[in-house]
Amino acid sequence: MTTFRLSPAVADAFPGALVAVVTATGLRGHEPWPATAAALADLERRLTDGTWEPAGENDPRIEAWHTAYRSFGTNPRRIRPSVDALGRRMTKKGALPRINPAVDSYNAVSVRHGLPAGAFDLDHVTGDIEIRYADGDEKFTPLGEPGTVECPRPGEVVYVDTTDVLTRHWNHRDAHRTRVTEDSTRVAFVLETLDATRDGHLLETAAGELRELLAPHSARSTVDYLGPAHPGATTA
Repeated sequence: MTTFRLSPAVADAFPGALVAVVTATGLRGHEPWPATAAALADLERRLTDGTWEPAGENDPRIEAWHTAYRSFGTNPRRIRPSVDALGRRMTKKGALPRINPAVDSYNAVSVRHGLPAGAFDLDHVTGDIEIRYADGDEKFTPLGEPGTVECPRPGEVVYVDTTDVLTRHWNHRDAHRTRVTEDSTRVAFVLETLDATRDGHLLETAAGELRELLAPHSARSTVDYLGPAHPGATTA
């Protein structure tokens, strides 16, 4: 089991934060996931015919993340929150990237609901995971760049385990070590909001949709929530 924790300092700074942790075990990433393929195609069709578009910078869900990024010294127009970058890419290209079924599933849910999302292969996580401010001594190897080592600045919000940083700038980019591939069988997916009062129901809906996409291709899935009132959640 892995425990996710929200540090007291981050909880104090972001009292409206709420994170859904959807854990799936027994994932089968090498088989077709038709519901995920259909979800992606539906979003792309609706974008093309003008009946829907991703949340942009002026949407309160995105604005909140831009404000948060600036609070810990990150320029959100240069280093964008994941959902912002994903939506902009989709608007420009007319399509979402196809990575693998598990990643495609959380991307579809993320952009549909305007909520940042990510995932960690729990078989490559060491110890527990904490969302906290960086102290400047941590190391980070970006996804797709196994030979690169970065050092987050002190005060940057990061996900960390007992080895190193798993996500920089809260949700901008994931680490290479814990990336989710077709071979991943035990994965924790995270969905996030900074305004639980306004968007908590949206987060719950998104977590439910993600579980529906995972269910035909996993042995079991659970959802847990952490925020200032409940800063710890232990995955099954």
